[in-house]
Amino acid sequence: MTDDLISANVPIESVPAASVLPRTATVVVDDGTTIAYHCWEPDAVVIAHPVPVVLQHGFTADTMVDWLIPGTVAGLTAAGRRVVGVDARGHGRSGKSPDAARYGERRMADDLLDVVALLDAPAIDLVGYSMGAVVALLAAAERPTIRRLVVGGVGAGIVEVGGVDTRALPSDRLAHAFLAEDPDDLSPEIAGLRTHAEMLGGDLPSLAAQARAVHRAGIDLAAVTAETLVIAGDTDPLAERPHVLAGAITGARLCLVDGGHDVVGSNPDFRSAIIDFLTR
Repeated sequence: MTDDLISANVPIESVPAASVLPRTATVVVDDGTTIAYHCWEPDAVVIAHPVPVVLQHGFTADTMVDWLIPGTVAGLTAAGRRVVGVDARGHGRSGKSPDAARYGERRMADDLLDVVALLDAPAIDLVGYSMGAVVALLAAAERPTIRRLVVGGVGAGIVEVGGVDTRALPSDRLAHAFLAEDPDDLSPEIAGLRTHAEMLGGDLPSLAAQARAVHRAGIDLAAVTAETLVIAGDTDPLAERPHVLAGAITGARLCLVDGGHDVVGSNPDFRSAIIDFLTR
């Protein structure tokens, strides 16, 4: 755990103390990939809620970067929730591979559901951000046992492109960026993603493989039965027109917060909106 926090260049003392030490476990899924997941129990001083919250992070990040360090885990455990964060394949402590055939959000959704099966819970609440939002939507379209659903950092691209909005961030350029020998030749926004991944100790060939395998096949949003919150930064180029996505999911509500695609870690209003939705 400490290594994860150091790799994110965040002082250990800045992380909420109640959330620093999860129980981390792994499961080997059907294609032989090891999937790591991290579990936090509810705070001892509050009444525990029976429905666990499962968190799925975004591209280049992991559970610690997107959910622990910004305080989302601490907020949920303080509200009596058991929290489980899944490191997607190619990210965090999960297995790595340069083979694009082993990636894609559909494959990651299967991994997530394998972890959920181990929780022995009749229902879960599920939160996903960016790439993780696609994973969460695919899982929710398949499993009615997902009670509440939060999808962040995505917008009309889910409806119009079938996944993360590759019109704003072309997947071929992204894959090239993670394999380029000379990152100085990259455009500033693409170079920034690579720098972020390197800062976090990401496995660049695995990230390139995921970029090549990004989900484009669409999602059966009509099959999503969970009570849903769509949340996005109001200047996020990867989550433009999020009302289009909210309108495609029965009963979904929309929340906009100030900021771009970094709101998962930079804006406390993003964290508060998620916690309020899941614990009200």
